[in-house]
Amino acid sequence: MNSIPTVTIDQMREVDRLMVEEIGVPILMMMENASRNIAVLSRKMLGGSVKNKKIVIVCGKGNNGGDGLGAGRHLINYGARVICLLTTEVNKLRPDAKAQYIILQNMQAHTEAYHGPRCFSLLEEFIDADLLIDALIGYDLKGNPKEPIATFIAKANESEKPILAVDIPSGLNGNTGQPYTPTIKAHATITLALPKVGLLTDSAKQNVGELYVADLSIPKTVYEKIGIEVPIIFEKEEVVRIF
Repeated sequence: MNSIPTVTIDQMREVDRLMVEEIGVPILMMMENASRNIAVLSRKMLGGSVKNKKIVIVCGKGNNGGDGLGAGRHLINYGARVICLLTTEVNKLRPDAKAQYIILQNMQAHTEAYHGPRCFSLLEEFIDADLLIDALIGYDLKGNPKEPIATFIAKANESEKPILAVDIPSGLNGNTGQPYTPTIKAHATITLALPKVGLLTDSAKQNVGELYVADLSIPKTVYEKIGIEVPIIFEKEEVVRIF
């Protein structure tokens, strides 16, 4: 799939802005597309069924975390045993992520919010997990991840469980591909809309794993406004493997 173009982080920010302000598609709608496709790839990684499989989703406060929380809902509906661990207090979630959290609460799903260092005991949930989903940090990272996220990343890597990273492995610079300390070492990464340029660098390979791109239903005209010509990527499926 070498014909798929890449985007810088600034270009992706502009795509998000255009979708909301000019096309009229809110972030929550794009988040729904992302979360469903994350769940679909999770199912594929677990052999085609997640029934009774334990999936632990670690979620930050922003839209990346909201993608993970939304994926949790789909995976519960697919039959998985899902636990969503937040690295922030609920009242610090950004609005769209909080909307996803409230939905899970209404479903009586298993969620745990961060309430100080004692919550690191929640990381014991990694021990018998079948899959970890990294929805900690999106494309806004600048510098080394801070606590408590740094510990969540380190413990996820130490668990040696399969890890699916959402958009970018947490701790990776989306433009340069530089891994900060620490950075998720994913078995697979599902990048959203288009691959971020850093994901295809040599320095990122050991953290990205298998790379997939997921459909957010962004019109071709949006990409044209930022000077990118995008072919029809999702003709046959919503999640396409790049390498």
